[in-house]
Amino acid sequence: MTYPKSLLRQAIENDIANKKYNPMNDILFKFIFGKEERKHVTIDFLNAVLDRHGAKAIKDIQFQNSEIVPLYEDDKLTRLDIFCVTEDGTQIDVEIQIVDKKNMERRTLYYWSQMYLMNLAKGGKYQNLKPSITINILRYTIFPGEPAHSMYSIYNIETGRRLNEDMELHFLEVPKFQKKPVSEMTSVERWLAYFSNKLDTKETEELAMNEAAIQTALDAAAVFMQNKKERLNYLNREMAILDYESDKDAWIDEGKAEGRIESLLDSVHSLMKKKGWSSDEAMDVLSITPEERAIISARL
Repeated sequence: MTYPKSLLRQAIENDIANKKYNPMNDILFKFIFGKEERKHVTIDFLNAVLDRHGAKAIKDIQFQNSEIVPLYEDDKLTRLDIFCVTEDGTQIDVEIQIVDKKNMERRTLYYWSQMYLMNLAKGGKYQNLKPSITINILRYTIFPGEPAHSMYSIYNIETGRRLNEDMELHFLEVPKFQKKPVSEMTSVERWLAYFSNKLDTKETEELAMNEAAIQTALDAAAVFMQNKKERLNYLNREMAILDYESDKDAWIDEGKAEGRIESLLDSVHSLMKKKGWSSDEAMDVLSITPEERAIISARL
C-alpha cells in the first residue's frame, strides 16, 4: 500500500532523532567512504571484502574523479559512487545499489570494462593493463542460494582454472546477513552487520569496539547530520527511496489485480462458449465479486 509523504517523512525524521542512520543512503555513504580524511575507513573496508591482509593488504588509495569520460560522443556517461586506485595501480569501484532494477549483472560488467579500458592509453601495451575491481553493496538479493558475499571472475568452465586476476566482481547482498555474536564475525561480516542496520544499540557499540574503522564511520555519520544541508539531502534521498518502494508495492498489487481480472475474463469467455451461458450466469458460477463483475462486463 502507499503511504502519505508526511508519514514517510516523519518516520525518517524519527530515525534521525534516534541516531538511526541508513549507511546505504548513497549521499551519506559517499560522505563517509569518499573523503580523503577518512580514507583509512575505505581501506579497511576494501581489505575486508578483498580478503587482503598482512603483506597483501592495501596500504594506500587515491580517490579519482568518479566520472568516466565516454570513448564516443554518444556513449553513456558513467558516474561511479567511489572510485579509487591502490598503490599498485589496481582500480576499484564501490557501488551502493538500493533498488533492484534487474540489470546489476550487466551494469557491473559495464563499469568494470570502462575502468579496465582506462588503463590502456592510445598505443599502449596490453601487458600494462592493471586489475580492475567492482564491489557492489546491494540492499536486495540477486543470487538465491549464494553466500552474502560472492566474487565472480573469468574461469575455465571445465577445469576451474582462472584466466587471470584482472577481473573481480564482488557482490555484498546485505539482506542475507544473519546476526551472530560480534566476536564470531569475520571482518567482512562486521561490515555487512554495519550496512544491515540490524544491530541494536548494545550490539552496535560492541561492533564499533571491535572494528575501529566502523567506529570512525559511525562518528562521521553523526558529524554529517549536524550539517543542515547534508541532512536535508539525506532526508530527501530517503524519501525518494521509500516513495519508490511504496509505489512499487502498489504496482505489484495492481499487477496482481489485473492478472486476476484477465484470468477471470478468460474463464467467463470459456464458459459462455462451451456452455452457451450468458455472461451473468458464468460470473455467478465463478463467484465473481460485484467490483470485478463491473470491470469484466465493461470488457466483454
